[in-house]
Amino acid sequence: MRYPIVFQTLALSAGLIVAGAAQAQVVVADAWVRATVTGQKATGAFMKLTAPQTTRLVAASSPVAGVVEVHEMKMEKDIMKMAALSSLDLPAGKTVELKPGGYHVMLMDLKAPLNKDSTVPLTLTFKDAKGMTTQQELKVPVQQPTPPAGMQHGGAHKH
Repeated sequence: MRYPIVFQTLALSAGLIVAGAAQAQVVVADAWVRATVTGQKATGAFMKLTAPQTTRLVAASSPVAGVVEVHEMKMEKDIMKMAALSSLDLPAGKTVELKPGGYHVMLMDLKAPLNKDSTVPLTLTFKDAKGMTTQQELKVPVQQPTPPAGMQHGGAHKH
C-alpha cells in the first residue's frame, strides 16, 4: 500500500524522534543556583555533568535571565579571570564539575531576584561526537551557600 508523502514524512520524523530519545542522556547531579538579593543582576548555576559518550555542553538558557552563558574562572598571573566558553567538553564517563571558582553556568540580566528555596528552569543543550544535538530541561533549586570554614561571622574571629 502506498501512503501519501505527508504520512511517509511523518513516519520518518517519528522514527528520528524515537532514535534521539533512545540516545543516553547526560546525567546531571547536585544542581543548584546561587540565591540573589534585590538589584543583583547575575548569579551562577552549578552542577556535576556525566556524559555516557563524548559530548559537549554547547548552550544553556533560562526564562529568568536575559543572557545565559557557560563560563570558566581561572587564575592568570595572580588575577582571577572569568570568560565565556563556546562549549565545554564532557569526556565519556567522566564527571565534569561546574562549581564556584571554576566552570559554571552564568545567568545574567536577571529579570527578578532568585529567592532561596525556589527553583529556576534551566535548559542545557548538548552536542555529541556525531553532531546530534539534545536538550535537557531542569528545575534547579535556588540555595544560599554556606560560607567556607573560617569565613562565618561570630565565634573567635574578630574584626
